Amino acid sequence: MGLFNKMFGESDSKDTSSLGVKWNNLTSSQQLDDIIQESAETPVLIFKHSTRCGISRMALKGFESEYAIEADKVKPYFLDLLEHRDISNEIATIFHVEHQSPQLLLVKDGVVTYHTSHGDINAGEVKAKL
Repeated sequence: MGLFNKMFGESDSKDTSSLGVKWNNLTSSQQLDDIIQESAETPVLIFKHSTRCGISRMALKGFESEYAIEADKVKPYFLDLLEHRDISNEIATIFHVEHQSPQLLLVKDGVVTYHTSHGDINAGEVKAKL
């Protein structure tokens, strides 16, 4: 199990810190209005993550390990899907993007300008879209 946990992470881990990404936890649907307003000034990134999914854990770790975006260029939000599936459903409705897990969305001026999921999640691609 030790090697498996190192590769995929603990299934119930909710640690959202990393060396390069200063995540803002997305925990209420009211924050979606703030995200829309914030995205007029600074692009907003939303990472939707299932904390019990090995594929999602691998995508998150890969994204965090390659993340090299300056703090003033984008505001990253982290959504724990197991705790807040209702918020993910609202994201799908508001931004007209089908729910995926894991999923990454880039919001500019209140509109999703880029989204991807699973193995296609790539920090370099996000940086290029800024």
